[in-house]
Amino acid sequence: MLQRTPLYATHVASGGRMVEFAGHQLPVQYPSGPTAEHQAVRSAAGLFDIDHMGQFELAGPDAERCLLHLQVWDVTQMAEGDAHYSLLCYADGTVVDDIFLYKLPGRWLIVVNAANRAKDWAWIESHLAGHAVTLTDRSDELAMLALQGPQAATILQKLTHQPLAQIPQRSALTLELGGVKAIAGRTGYTGEDGFELYVPAEQVVEFWQLLLESGQTEGLLACGLAARDSLRFEAGMPLYGHELSPQITPLEARLGWTISWQLPFIGRDALLKTKLEKPQRLLVGLEMVDKAVPREQYAVAADGQIVGQVTSGMKSPTLGKFLAMAYVPAQYSALGTVLDVIVRDQPKQAVVVKRPFYRRSAP
Repeated sequence: MLQRTPLYATHVASGGRMVEFAGHQLPVQYPSGPTAEHQAVRSAAGLFDIDHMGQFELAGPDAERCLLHLQVWDVTQMAEGDAHYSLLCYADGTVVDDIFLYKLPGRWLIVVNAANRAKDWAWIESHLAGHAVTLTDRSDELAMLALQGPQAATILQKLTHQPLAQIPQRSALTLELGGVKAIAGRTGYTGEDGFELYVPAEQVVEFWQLLLESGQTEGLLACGLAARDSLRFEAGMPLYGHELSPQITPLEARLGWTISWQLPFIGRDALLKTKLEKPQRLLVGLEMVDKAVPREQYAVAADGQIVGQVTSGMKSPTLGKFLAMAYVPAQYSALGTVLDVIVRDQPKQAVVVKRPFYRRSAP
């Protein structure tokens, strides 16, 4: 049985084309279309229903000590209100999930991927022994939205007297927005400025409408999964099940910057060994030389031999180029390396390029 977010009927009434994603029914696009939605986020703002994501709350006197063991980032560096991207790893160094952590007053909020909610809950719970903590699943009572784009702060500011300049990147604040108590994190998954918003599930329908009305003059559009995927792809952000999985380590995914090596986190020994010996394969960006769409799971070849696989690929709506992310042996990972992507049994030439493919201009 597919789950529905509280906004399901709103999406249908607005012409959203509903699809299955991670056990939920979610809009893949609206009548405006994924390209218009993508461009709205790059130039103005877009609003996403991301309530399929899981939100766990960890509290108690040992919460910080527990997190130092559970995930790879040094949370002792985080002040109240800080937010940070991190990873949960298995003992062999591969990825359980990528997560976002928020340090809130008296508790931590752990945001996990929708498809991994049950798995992550069981995995975290299995490692709580000996810690004076309480783990609570807030996923059903909290609704999660993303307001993303250069006009996001302008739109949101209309709903509060609190200056949003007080919320720097990768931080969060509890405040009232249009009379609704919310957590606003200056975080996102699009490569643009914006906010991830957590509001009571019973108020999210009216809050969604309030945001759309607030952003009418700025060109705010409701956006679906297709635009969310193309935006994160251009920004070089990994998607679990594509660039991350239980067969992939953070070092292969080039996420070593998330790791605080001095911590006793689960998977540290295996990852330290990989770091010292160097990863055998690496995630790279590819730009097609030949005109072809490099889709997920297409093979990557070097000198006529299959050496890797595309994890995500498409024509970039912003850049107008055919691009991909792929795992290849480390010896083929240098910028400028020429490879082939096998498209309908035909080798199509590509070249290794820098990621992210898109980076927003400084304000």
